Amino acid sequence: MTDDILNPDDPKHFRHATLHWEHDTVFRGGPPGGQEIVTDGRGDEGPDMVVLLLLAAGGCAGADVVSILKKMQAGLESLRIEVSGRRDPEPPKRYNHLTLRFVMRGTALTEANTARAVELSVSKYCSVLRTLDPEMPVDTEIVIES
Repeated sequence: MTDDILNPDDPKHFRHATLHWEHDTVFRGGPPGGQEIVTDGRGDEGPDMVVLLLLAAGGCAGADVVSILKKMQAGLESLRIEVSGRRDPEPPKRYNHLTLRFVMRGTALTEANTARAVELSVSKYCSVLRTLDPEMPVDTEIVIES
């Protein structure tokens, strides 16, 4: 084992971000010294916070899928992830079901290697999805375009 795995206090295991209120329900934020984004609780000036969670889940899973398919030498050329979530009707209106649709194109993509990459991401590697309620269903769909 490496030292960083043995030391949970290692700074690599922490993330930090700061949000600055601009007006109404609009905030601007990001990591110290890094890129900032605008988010809006109403969704007018930027994605609202629950949409940001969908983007985080899709982006996290997508990064895993890209990495896994690269290791498989699957020749990934394009990837689009469509993420949808159903929320409870009553506050706090948590997500109770997510669906991730992976639409991809590549030179050596197969049903088997894309299914394996998506399964590994969703069930094991995507930290965003693994942070959510483990009982929440996460459905996936894979479309390989020619």
